[in-house]
Amino acid sequence: MIQDIRFSYGSHSVLKGVTMEVAPGQVLSIVGPNGSGKSTLLRCLARVLKPQGGAVFLDGREAARISSRELARLLGYVPQAVGEVFPFTVLETVLMGRKPHLNWGVAPKDLAVVAQVMQFMGLVEMAQRQMDQLSGGQKQKVFIARALAQEPQVFLFDEPTSSLDIRHQLEVLELVRELAGQQKRQVVMVLHDLNLAARFSDRMVMLKEGLIFAAGRPGDVLTAENVSAVYGVEASIADSALGPYVLPLRPVAVGPAPSRAAGSCIPENTKKEVKYA
Repeated sequence: MIQDIRFSYGSHSVLKGVTMEVAPGQVLSIVGPNGSGKSTLLRCLARVLKPQGGAVFLDGREAARISSRELARLLGYVPQAVGEVFPFTVLETVLMGRKPHLNWGVAPKDLAVVAQVMQFMGLVEMAQRQMDQLSGGQKQKVFIARALAQEPQVFLFDEPTSSLDIRHQLEVLELVRELAGQQKRQVVMVLHDLNLAARFSDRMVMLKEGLIFAAGRPGDVLTAENVSAVYGVEASIADSALGPYVLPLRPVAVGPAPSRAAGSCIPENTKKEVKYA
């Protein structure tokens, strides 16, 4: 999906060469401490930011060469922070997700998709409520529903559970698993909660200072050594039926970032053009 992505804010280098891919039917979580480049990487994937180096590939094509309309059919992006909300209704906001599919107007299929998504997300009863009257968690669910209404092949979620209570966190992440497992979509999400990431992910990428420090299955990434080196926290890692469980114990000194030039979670012999089916 991405090849050797590099990005800087002015003179500050945030991403220093990141390569990774996610297969259909998989959930990949990006984790790491604050400032490690997680959200910046997701924004580069979504073409919100233009990398200074490397490339993003979607459907076997470079994302920079795909029109905005077609990109919206391929990729749904839900950012972490919801900015100013205009006084649209919940129904109108979710219907906006159908814009890439509209020709001359809203078709019966568009309404059917929106109705199904709203039912699935538990938003039917608030369909006519104004967006600026909703709580932060409710708004987050509406914007996730809008992305679902796009019917993309790839979903990008930046902290999708940040404004949700524990029940709705589980509901949203179970939805993410269903999108990947049953509908064979590709899902990439940024999460701070390591235990939720371990439970709901097929693969994880752990960033440190703009490089991939570790990548693989949750049990391979979430080791006491990795948590200590990346987060500066001594932790106990327990095995459970739901995956590894991280119990933080106490802060420790953090070592230097890995010295390899380009962090990667795919083998070195992988072709440069990451094919995306």
